[in-house]
Amino acid sequence: MNTPTRPLALVTGASRGIGAAVARALAPRYDLLLGGRDVAALDGVAGQLPGARPWPVELTDPAAAAAATAGIERLDALVHCAGVGLLGTVAETDVQTWRRQFDINVVAVAELTRLLLPALRAGCGDVVLINSGSGHNARAGWGSYAASKFALRAFADALRAEEAGNGLRVTSVHPGRVDTDMQRAVVEQEGGTYEPSRYLRPESVAGAVLLAVTAPRDAMLTEVSVRPTGR
Repeated sequence: MNTPTRPLALVTGASRGIGAAVARALAPRYDLLLGGRDVAALDGVAGQLPGARPWPVELTDPAAAAAATAGIERLDALVHCAGVGLLGTVAETDVQTWRRQFDINVVAVAELTRLLLPALRAGCGDVVLINSGSGHNARAGWGSYAASKFALRAFADALRAEEAGNGLRVTSVHPGRVDTDMQRAVVEQEGGTYEPSRYLRPESVAGAVLLAVTAPRDAMLTEVSVRPTGR
């Protein structure tokens, strides 16, 4: 008797932080492609998870993304965790920073999703986008980052409307501040002192992703906001 094939999920930014936590949360239910650029770190995560394998791709390179996705015929979940958070006032943010932030946080997400739409349609899959509280509210000094996250939310809303007839579910997850390497860099940019207990654990955000992809098929979580309890 043939062994049933498990569903397949692709998680970007899976080498550390939220992406690695999402991979661990999905591993009991899915085979995994672990996207990222740090091959050694991806190998380390994959080695802990049966059914997981590294998928090292530079997502801002359209040709590399197209080549890497060419053999994926069915995909049950795509979780976009890769991103950057570059701070600065409008007056001090140069065009290179705007472009880098949008290239990684929006354009690469849109292109990878576009390339994988046939596979996602075949699997009636889930697309989950890790956004931010900044996808709803822009603060001083966060202009280019918040703009990229507003754009990411708009992308998710458009994709959801366009693909509803194909069985796709699209969820935006908006966490508050999370204890990650990226958060440490943000606090350093702010000139603050890093206190991990003030922030969400990556596993808490991963729980929201798991909730979205395991919801009954007659339901779709369109947006999930996750905030620290303030303990």
